Formats: sequence, structure tokens, C-alpha cells
Amino acid sequence: MSKNIFFRNIGPLKINKIFKSFPNDKNKIFDIKSLEKAQKNDLTFFDSLKYLKYLKDTKGAYCLTTDKLKKYLPTQCKAIIVKNVLFELSRVLKLLYPSADIDYPDSSLKKPTKSKFKHVKFGNNVLIGKNVKIGKNTIIGSNTIIEKNVEIGMNCIIGSQVVIKNALVKNFVVVQDGTKIGQKGFGFIPTQKINIKFPHIGKVIIDDHVEIASSCTIDRGSVDDTYIGKNTYIDNQVHIAHNVKIGKNCMIAGQVGFAGSAVIGDNVSIGGQAGVSGHLKIGNNVKIGGGSGVVKDISDNQVVMGYPAVSIKEFLKKNNE
Repeated sequence: MSKNIFFRNIGPLKINKIFKSFPNDKNKIFDIKSLEKAQKNDLTFFDSLKYLKYLKDTKGAYCLTTDKLKKYLPTQCKAIIVKNVLFELSRVLKLLYPSADIDYPDSSLKKPTKSKFKHVKFGNNVLIGKNVKIGKNTIIGSNTIIEKNVEIGMNCIIGSQVVIKNALVKNFVVVQDGTKIGQKGFGFIPTQKINIKFPHIGKVIIDDHVEIASSCTIDRGSVDDTYIGKNTYIDNQVHIAHNVKIGKNCMIAGQVGFAGSAVIGDNVSIGGQAGVSGHLKIGNNVKIGGGSGVVKDISDNQVVMGYPAVSIKEFLKKNNE
């Protein structure tokens, strides 16, 4: 079982201590993971047929689901029937990871020492948290904060006034001024009395040769991770929400927004101020015109534009009538 290096897991917890409907079940769960990553001691969740393809191969011992969806679960995965999967998921996440619903300031921040970071260049007023790792020939700009347990690879350039937390940054990555990486995403469960904050226990992974321009915001994953693939270029003021996966060799222009859990393929180009709704899949080699609103999946090799985004032929025909 891989350890979450950014958030403390206080488990394992007994099933009968978490769910009143299982008073005699003293089995323990060690973690909460998505269907495809869950192991035999983990709790997972299934709230939409959109994720049915991941369900058949899950190794999770228990699964939060609804009465309508329980019939799809494999035999080894015990159903925990609830009315609202995300509400219960949030509750159990809070039990296992009590500090993951709020981004508390890192109390371990200090000025970097030359003895620890011999081959790293720092600007003025840089602060580094506990257990941070930074590779050779990396440059960190002034007034930048790298919080605890973050890893940054070799030959990276991190600009000024950047904040990086809950993230793994690989080699030859450029992050320009003012960008924020790894903060908690926009997740809550609305109720009549209060909006319940959804804990985010994932991280951000930025692969080799990625370039991220100024003033972007990249949220960490909620249960899974947010990921940006190799050689992808991201323009200024782009927002990438929790769990978003962006493939390699993508070109994303300024002020584009990705809602949570969107999956973007390889070699995708997106024009400025376009928006991609949550839980959508955008195929490989897709081109999305500037200002478009993507509200449904797009298959490979498509060119789309407009709101809602449609094929370029349909868009031109509609606007020339």
C-alpha cells in the first residue's frame, strides 16, 4: 500500500465504527481509493454508470454505492448502500484524513540552506518546507514558497511568487510567476444547514518538459491525482480543477478552464477562454476553438467550436445561415 506523503492517514478504521448498518463487521479499511486503484483493504465508491468499465476489475473490499447500482458490483466487493455516495465519501474521508479539508499554512517553512541544496539557485525570500527535494540545476525565483514533501526534479525553472504544495514536479519543467499548484479544489456537499467541505487527499503530478505560464491555478486531486503530461504547454491564467488529466504534447491557450475530473487526450489544442465541463473525455488530436463550451465527450481527431461545442463544419454552417 503506497503511503500518502502529503496527508496523514489515521486509519485503519473498523467498518462497524464507520457505518451503523454493519454493527457486527469488525473488518478494517486502510484507505479510500478510486475503483481502478483500490486494493483488498480499501474502500472505494461507485455512483455513476460512466465508471462501469473500472468496476469489474476493482480489488476494493467495500464500495459505497446506491441501491440501484449495487447489482453491478463484483462478488468480492461488498456493497455499502447509501442515499448520497459523495456525502458519505466526504464523511469517511474526513475520518481517515482529518486535515485534508482545509489548506492549513505550512508551519515547517524556512529559508533554504546552501548545505542541503548545493546545486539549486534561489532568489530572495524563498521559503522551503520540511522534506522538500529539489534536483540539480533548478532555479527558484524570489518570494516563492515550496511546501513540505514537495519534489521538484532537475533543470526546472520556478518563477517568482509561485506556491507549490502537494505536488510532484519532474524534470525540465518551467513554472512562470504567480502560479499556484496543489491547493484544495472546489468541492463541497451542500446541505440545508451548511456546505460540507469535501476533503482532497490527492496530489498534482507534472511530467517532464511541461511549461506553465503566469498566474495559473492547478488544484490537487480529491481522491485521484491531477496530472499534466509530458511536453504540454499551458498559457497564462488557465485553471485546472481537481482530478483533471491532461495528456502529452497539448497546447492550451490563456484563460481556459477545466472542471473536475475531465480527461484530455494527447496532442490536444484548445483556444483561449474555452471551457471544458467536468467528467468529460476529450480524445487525442482534438482541436477546440477559442471561447467554446465543451459539454459532452469528444472523440479522437475532431475539430469543434461554439457553445455548445459542435463540429467546425456544423458551426460554420449554422453561423452562415
